[in-house]
Amino acid sequence: MKISHQTSCEKLILTIAAIALFSVVNSSAQTLYKATNATVSFFSKTPIEDIDGKSETATTLINLETKDIAFMIQNNSFQFPNKLMQEHFNEKYMESEKYPASSFRGTIQENIDLKMAGVYQVTVMGKLTIHGVIQERTIPGTITVKEGSILLESNFLVKNADHKIEIPSLVVTKIAKELDVKVKASLFPKK
Repeated sequence: MKISHQTSCEKLILTIAAIALFSVVNSSAQTLYKATNATVSFFSKTPIEDIDGKSETATTLINLETKDIAFMIQNNSFQFPNKLMQEHFNEKYMESEKYPASSFRGTIQENIDLKMAGVYQVTVMGKLTIHGVIQERTIPGTITVKEGSILLESNFLVKNADHKIEIPSLVVTKIAKELDVKVKASLFPKK
């Protein structure tokens, strides 16, 4: 019963955090696009072991007028081929009970009209929060605008040390110092 209550509290906290995070995006449905099933994956390659995690539950918003973008993901939503990896990820590295979510909020730097169909190479300046540590980042990406939808794609590196994720010396050769992160989101007008 206590676990269920704690999970409900975590969900409430995440919902409130999501509302607060996205409250800056104050716009009409024609300019606000949303996805609740964005894919975020990461890959760690070492000579000893490869580790990959994937979640398909990230929430993403983009405001076409202001060019603000926001992502939020529950850390415990990442799935791994090996359940022990998943357990270690949540308990030892991400400390998902203490830091339940990761997020990014930023603004597209290029002077582009996101209401016009096309493929745009962009850079987004903003704040990446992982493991409770906020880092200013400039992240590259591609935005594909088609009638009725927007596809966001990005690939960037995240250093464990930048977010105070400690890797025990016993497994330091099994986990890369930098993780290759990929994001893909199909967004549609928010109703």
